[in-house]
Amino acid sequence: MKRLVVVIAAAALLSGCVQQNLSGSSYSRSQVQQAQQVEYAVVESVQPVIIQGRTDGVVGAGSGAIIGGIAGSTMGGGKGSGIMTVLGAVAGGMAGQAIEENATTVQGQEVVVRTDAGRMFSVVQEVQNNMMFRPGDRVRILTTRDGTVRVSY
Repeated sequence: MKRLVVVIAAAALLSGCVQQNLSGSSYSRSQVQQAQQVEYAVVESVQPVIIQGRTDGVVGAGSGAIIGGIAGSTMGGGKGSGIMTVLGAVAGGMAGQAIEENATTVQGQEVVVRTDAGRMFSVVQEVQNNMMFRPGDRVRILTTRDGTVRVSY
């Protein structure tokens, strides 16, 4: 029975590591079929960046705490078993959160563009298919009503 709980908790941990795609071609469900403002621009510069992983997810910490608690409960006897359960849960929760953060960290790019109207600004988004924009690229700037801005070809 304990093995089954550990397997289920591990599966939940891994499923919680899935992160929302942050590339320029990714849309949330609420953005589908919504009008976007379109501007054309030229890429001025591109800087590689790291987009930090999620630290607000409860799945990594929760799954880690469950797994750590179960592992801790098998150690010690009597009151020692209870203490080890708590220590295992705390350590497992911390480890689970760190695993989730590392699993959701992605390569990004800061793209500085100059629009045809002369405005200059930058957008940070995930690198997709290992393809970064290059200075001189002609791109579209898409802005949604909710303020999301993306750069695309």
